[in-house]
Amino acid sequence: MSTSMIENPKVVSQEEWLAAREKLLANEKQLTRQRDALAAERRRMPWLAVEKQYEFEGPKGKVSLLDLFEGRRQLIVYRAFFEPGVFGWPDHACRGCSLGADQVSHLSHLNARDTTLVFASRAPQPDIERLKARMDWKMPWYTITSDFDIDFGVDQWHGHNIFIRNGDNIYRTYFINNRGDEAMGSLWSYLDMTALGRQEKWEDSPEGYPQTEPYKWWNWHDEYASSASTDPRWVKVVDSAKVTLNLND
Repeated sequence: MSTSMIENPKVVSQEEWLAAREKLLANEKQLTRQRDALAAERRRMPWLAVEKQYEFEGPKGKVSLLDLFEGRRQLIVYRAFFEPGVFGWPDHACRGCSLGADQVSHLSHLNARDTTLVFASRAPQPDIERLKARMDWKMPWYTITSDFDIDFGVDQWHGHNIFIRNGDNIYRTYFINNRGDEAMGSLWSYLDMTALGRQEKWEDSPEGYPQTEPYKWWNWHDEYASSASTDPRWVKVVDSAKVTLNLND
């Protein structure tokens, strides 16, 4: 379509533009509060015990679903389509799954919230490693060798399954697919789908859920350390900024 055929909005003064922006901002803030409320409701979803044993193949051999947690409390498993019969094979994964993989944020921030993200497909490990190297993808990516995809609703279509563990006991806490998958990729979109959420004090979470001060846990991705305390210089920056910040606005 030629750009000359596009009916552009009217051009206005700066005062009119600011007024229009403020009007739209009110609706956007309402949507933000609704999204927070949905996340709070999600954190109160019942859990489903995972009693069946599932096996995967990783770079170092056979692993279980519990192994995929990498010792963390929460696990997000994205079922990506990369296998014989899928468009793009063997050079590429599905275009949609590949676009989603390109959106994945740096995993260190997610790991800092005790959460692991992995991808899973039915392609053999040598093909997965070749694809990751070609596309410069860093996420852990496992081969499905059991009925995991069938049992968790991702044998025909992509989707994110979210789990939590209590010791060696694993529970399914949420599932998101179809258009819900479009927004996934940022740290916040992942955490908002988990049972524990962003784990910040402003959130409406059940009693006893882990929560810390917002912003203060943030770090450069190459400097996270479980034993490191918050840099007091960063605390000062955050505390001075809180005067103008309102997380519930």
